[in-house]
Amino acid sequence: MSGDKTVGIVLVSHSAAVASAVAELARGLSGGGSGVAVAAAGGTPDGGLGTSSELIAEAAAAVDGGAGVAVLVDLGSAVLTVKAMLADGDELPDGTRLVDAPFVEGAVAAVVTASAGGDLDAVEAAAGEAYDYRKA
Repeated sequence: MSGDKTVGIVLVSHSAAVASAVAELARGLSGGGSGVAVAAAGGTPDGGLGTSSELIAEAAAAVDGGAGVAVLVDLGSAVLTVKAMLADGDELPDGTRLVDAPFVEGAVAAVVTASAGGDLDAVEAAAGEAYDYRKA
């Protein structure tokens, strides 16, 4: 557990509307997020579809409370953008981690776990376990 610091969550989608809606859903299903900083980084700065390292960096800085930042992404080029930013080393806060998880279910699990005080390892594990959620 991370004490009184919580892991920040960044949701990266090719669509600003999708990123915002998933953030709202995750907060709502976690009982309001209990102080977890969740930021949507969707689309391009001009409102188009795509990903933006500028928007991702701004979102990560906004949610960074010193306990790490978990970044969940929707599609392939978002993965590539975040990986490039992590490799660069100075665009994202220290302790930022790309989390391999399904976007919607992983976001909910990440926010729930962070709101319960889970550290970055616990948040990453919970989000990744969402791959095992059965729907039939």
